Amino acid sequence: MTPTPRVRDDAAFLTTARSLLFVPGDRPDRFAKAGASDADAIVLDLEDAVAPDAKPQAREHVGGWLRGHAAAHVTAVVRINAAGTDAHEDDVAAARRLGRPVMLPKAEDPAHITRVVRELGGTVPLVALIETAAGVLRAPEICAVPGVVRIAFGSVDLAAQLGVAHTDREAMRHARATLVLASAAAGLAPPVDGVTTAVDDPDAVRSDAAYARRLGLAGKLCVHPRQVPAVHEAFAPTREELRWAREVVASASDGAVTVLDGAMVDKPVVDRARRLLAAADPPVQST
Repeated sequence: MTPTPRVRDDAAFLTTARSLLFVPGDRPDRFAKAGASDADAIVLDLEDAVAPDAKPQAREHVGGWLRGHAAAHVTAVVRINAAGTDAHEDDVAAARRLGRPVMLPKAEDPAHITRVVRELGGTVPLVALIETAAGVLRAPEICAVPGVVRIAFGSVDLAAQLGVAHTDREAMRHARATLVLASAAAGLAPPVDGVTTAVDDPDAVRSDAAYARRLGLAGKLCVHPRQVPAVHEAFAPTREELRWAREVVASASDGAVTVLDGAMVDKPVVDRARRLLAAADPPVQST
C-alpha cells in the first residue's frame, strides 16, 4: 500500500514542534478535533491509552484516518507499543504501511531502535520516548541512532520506576538535563518534555513548560487541547528576549567580537540570538 502523500517534511517539522498532543487510538471521534487543534503535531496513541483487547481495532481506526483526506495536512505521529509486547510487531507492520512518523515508547536499547527503524523501511522518522532509567543512561547512544529525529521524555513512567513523584522537579532534573545534553551532542533538536497530568490547570502547564525551557528542552507532550496554548506561550521568546536578539544580530559584523550594553558579543551569543528570532511565533509572550 502506498503511503499517504505528504504536504510537508514531517521529519523537519517535528524538530521544531513545541506541542505534541496525544489522542487515544481507539477514539476516532477525537482524531479530527485533535488535528484541528493548535497543536504542532498529534500523537495517535496505540499504547497506554488503549486497552489490550482494543488495540487491533485502534490500529484500524488510526490507519483508516491517516489514509483519508482529512489527515492529509496534519503532522501525525503514531505511538506504537513497546518492544516485547504482544502488539509491537503488528504495530510496526502497520506503521510501515502508513509511512508516518513513529513514537517508540520505552526506548532504551539502541540495537532494538536500529532494528525498528529498519523494519519501518529506513525512511520513517522516529521519536524515541525515553521513560526508563536504562533509557536515560543510554540517551547518547539512542540519539545517535540514524532515523531518530528527536527524543521525548516519559517523566511519569520514569518517576514511577524511581519511586519519586513525577511532579518533583528536583528529583527529575538530572534526567531532563541528561536528555538535553545527549540531544545536543548528537546534533538533534532539543528534547520534548513529558506531560503535565493536570488537565484543567493552565498555570501548572505553563510553569512546567517554562521550567523545561530553562533546562534546554524545547517542546512538551500534551494530554488535552486545552494545554496547548499554555505550552506555546511558555516556549515562545519574550518581547525582551526578542529585543535583545535583534540588537545582538544588528551589532554583529563579520564574526568580529563586539560589545553591547557592556557585555561581550561573540559568535555563540549571536547564534543564540538567531535561534530566538527563529523561534518567534506571534503572539509574542509578554514579560
